[in-house]
Amino acid sequence: MSVESKKLSKDISEIFWREEYTLATAESCTAGNVAASITAIPGSSKFYKGGIVAYSNEAKQNLLHVQAETLQQYGAVSEETVIEMVKGAIDAFGADYAVATSGIAGPTGGSHDKPVGTVWVAAGNKENVVTLKICEDNGREQNVHNATVKVMQLLRNLFQNQENEQ
Repeated sequence: MSVESKKLSKDISEIFWREEYTLATAESCTAGNVAASITAIPGSSKFYKGGIVAYSNEAKQNLLHVQAETLQQYGAVSEETVIEMVKGAIDAFGADYAVATSGIAGPTGGSHDKPVGTVWVAAGNKENVVTLKICEDNGREQNVHNATVKVMQLLRNLFQNQENEQ
């Protein structure tokens, strides 16, 4: 795990401990890397409820309740899909918050509209989900790492923004 991932995991752990919130993960292209980063910090069992690696569309539908219409209209790599993945993970685990990732890590699988390195990440709760689109191909391993870091930053920033508004 990178130094950046460790720092983000520690920050997230401190926030969730302090606020007494729970967290779940819904991962596609990151294939459990976000969950591994979160649980690398001792004490994460107090707030981390679990994760689903939903690599296929069938898994997204059956386990996270992503609508077939969403996948048909927008595709698995879309803002709409990761929003539904966040809400599905919250429901599946009874968590307060969740994060989701879906993208094309490469080296194959891209298209003109969605080239390799296209990833959508999301973080939030049932009322508020924030998203980010990543469009950067640095090779499969780095693409997965970048998506892992970006979704953890998105989650941390969600709380930092709330604190700044208060």
